[in-house]
Parts: sequence; structure tokens; C-alpha cells
Amino acid sequence: AQQPGTPLSDQEYRQFFRSLRATHRASTACHLRALYGCQNPLVRRLDEYENHGVIPEGPICSELPGTLFFPDFCAFSFYRCTTKRYFIKV
Repeated sequence: AQQPGTPLSDQEYRQFFRSLRATHRASTACHLRALYGCQNPLVRRLDEYENHGVIPEGPICSELPGTLFFPDFCAFSFYRCTTKRYFIKV
């Protein structure tokens, strides 16, 4: 079991995104995020699942070249959605 609040492993990400792997499914999840925000219960459940049950608070560091810092997980998730880079992780 992973530490709560830590990102999923590569294998866990494959499992997590398997249902979202089709671009239209990931896009639909992003559309829900845009419509209802990060506080929506469904969006929160997805974010919690992606982070072993705890949505990280505070700054988020990523492995993205040129974009290394996000103020919180919500901002990181919106970045993924707006840039259509659905399957990147922190």
C-alpha cells in the first residue's frame, strides 16, 4: 500500500487511466472538472483515487519540462485538461 497523498505508480496510472484511455473519456472527465470544479464529489473521488485516497494540498511539483510547479492539485489537473495532456502525472 502506498502512502496516502502520494501519486500513483506507473502501473497504477495505467490501471487508473485504462477507463479514461480513450481521449473522449478523458475529455469528458475534464469537461466535468471545468463545469463543476474540483470540489465536485465525482471529481474529488477521481482526484483521491489518483493520489491513494488523499488529494495533495499545497504546491505540486511535476516532471514537465518548463512547467515544474502548480499551486495545488486542482491547478495541475486543469493544466492537463486545458493542454489536452490527459495522461501526465506529477
